Amino acid sequence: VANLKNPFISCLFCRYRGFTLFLTFLFYTAYHLSRKPISIVKSELHRNCSTVIRPADLNITDNATWCDWAPFDQDNYKTLFGVLDNCFLVAYAIGMFFSGIFGERLPLRYYLSAGMLLSGLFTCLFGFGYYWNIHSIWYYGFVQAMNGLMQTTGWPAVVACVGNWFGKGKRGFIMGVWNSHTSVGNILGSLIAGVFVSSAWGMSFIVPGIIIASTGILCFFFLVESKCFFIGSKHMNPFSPQQRSPSCHSSSSERIFSGSSAISSEPAEAAEDHTEAISFCGALSIPGVVEFSLCLLFAKLVSYTFLYWLPLYISNVAHFEAKEAGDMSTLFDVGGIMGGIMAGLVSDYTGGRATTCGVMLLAAAPMTYVICSLKPRRMLLLCGGLVNGPYALITTAVSADLGTHESLRGNARALSTVTAIIDGTGSIGAALGPLLAGLISPSGWNNVFYMLISADVLACLFLSRLVYKEVKGWCGRAPRQRG
Repeated sequence: VANLKNPFISCLFCRYRGFTLFLTFLFYTAYHLSRKPISIVKSELHRNCSTVIRPADLNITDNATWCDWAPFDQDNYKTLFGVLDNCFLVAYAIGMFFSGIFGERLPLRYYLSAGMLLSGLFTCLFGFGYYWNIHSIWYYGFVQAMNGLMQTTGWPAVVACVGNWFGKGKRGFIMGVWNSHTSVGNILGSLIAGVFVSSAWGMSFIVPGIIIASTGILCFFFLVESKCFFIGSKHMNPFSPQQRSPSCHSSSSERIFSGSSAISSEPAEAAEDHTEAISFCGALSIPGVVEFSLCLLFAKLVSYTFLYWLPLYISNVAHFEAKEAGDMSTLFDVGGIMGGIMAGLVSDYTGGRATTCGVMLLAAAPMTYVICSLKPRRMLLLCGGLVNGPYALITTAVSADLGTHESLRGNARALSTVTAIIDGTGSIGAALGPLLAGLISPSGWNNVFYMLISADVLACLFLSRLVYKEVKGWCGRAPRQRG
């Protein structure tokens, strides 16, 4: 604490904090950037060959599927696309529950770096299938599953890093802005994949794979995972993976770094009693974790259905080319950026995380159906904001709040585990959404949207108890807390 009274150390701390926020934003942008190509490439793997000019030197007897990429040239291509999506998402959902446990016990810098390098490798391997002329669904499914496992290293680690550096005061707004990396990554992934999709779709995967691997190298050399350096030993190396100082995660330091002038006189020894990593059951017992986890399950079901199927829907319904459909789908992600920021601002001001999510989810239900017409296109922006706003708030500010809940008595080592539980449960919905879309879409796209509307309503219902508690507090029957 005394170190921060030094103007030079205080200035250096602010610079490191801002730099860490920028780096983690960049890292998770790369994670999402590398997930997006599959949704853009789908409409290239199975095309309407009657509208494509066939090269004169191509001698093919099957006129209906000559331009498709086997095995996606069959009538069950939507089911196969659903299989690919779920190989990734099921592996991601399962791995996420274990990822937080590893994240609490391993140096975050090493953990993130290895995850991004391996994720880059498997992303590139999918693209190499184009150049190696691979037509096996087993190959693409295996690569997707392994990539899903590697991607689980990202979210618990980056949220833990940001939670270690920022207090609760403006966490909703800060993390709302920071969480725009999800949409920024989706937009960049769509644009990069769209550049190559019509000429050589393998590069739509290889380029994002190289980008995320490069950010993994950047992480290894530059990430400072904790603020302990500034209040620990003056000889501590900020890049050292040594055990984190217990005192830097105490409740007193939380007040310091959230901007409060109050400094607790609680001795560091008192904090040491609560520095053991929390158990899975212990994290589940934190008030609000179960409700927000189940809410996120259905919120991510909706968000990831749009993520993986919106470009194909636009291509099928509006008859756009693959690149045009991908470019148009980015409007949904632009709306997601604005929705995440607004959700953070409103929840910071009102102190009602659950109420903010509930209102946006209720509004998203009818807006999800309006998107069926794709007219006017600004509806894509509005729907993106309402769908991704609650998802962004729960996975960032809410996870960080619950991971530093007062019942933990200053034990901030629970943050990564709580984040993994919430996002892992949400990832089950993320896996179910694209799977159900693949199974339901042959019966009509309207039925897919009915499924998404039902999911929005269910997500809102799971928050009803917490919403009632917050509204009751605003009415003066319980103390109101902000942030």
